[in-house]
Order: sequence, then structure tokens, then C-alpha cells
Amino acid sequence: MTSEARSKLFSFSEALERLKHGKCVAREGWNGRGMYLYLVEGSTFQVNRAPLNKHLPEGTIVSYRSHIDMKCVGGEFVPWTAATSDLIEEDWVEVHVKP
Repeated sequence: MTSEARSKLFSFSEALERLKHGKCVAREGWNGRGMYLYLVEGSTFQVNRAPLNKHLPEGTIVSYRSHIDMKCVGGEFVPWTAATSDLIEEDWVEVHVKP
């Protein structure tokens, strides 16, 4: 995936609303190119592979809660936890991602 043009700056409150509407966002102040956040919708599924089958019997129904993930500069994806500065800064932008 590659990211394209970014829009005007806004607060984290606005970033969260955009995430809830399926958009990708990033902080303009982040140093890494290509980094962005997106919302992972909650889902329910059956355990059928690692790593969950190491902890739960295969076929167990699991409820996965909604959360925010980050695409890292190296292309990896990780669950995202906000720093205090992320929550108070006003340099959030919408990132348009091409599959």
C-alpha cells in the first residue's frame, strides 16, 4: 500500500471520527514516511491457527474487539497506543491509501 496527498490539519478528536468512518490518519509531525492509523472493526471468529490455537482449543469462538492499528515505517502492522502528545496535538491529517 502507498499513501497519497494529505489534507488539512485537525485535532485527535477529528482524527478519531475519521477513523470511525473508515479513513486513515497520521500525524504530520511523525518522522516515518508511510506511517498511518486505521480502525480494525471488531469481529467474531473460530480459532483455527497460531497464535490463538496455542492458548485456546481449535474451534473456540473468539470475540475480537475494535481497536486502532498502525502501519509502521518498515511496512509492519501493530496495535497502536496513543502517547499523551498524540492526543493533544493539532497536526493530524487524513492519509489516502491505495491498495
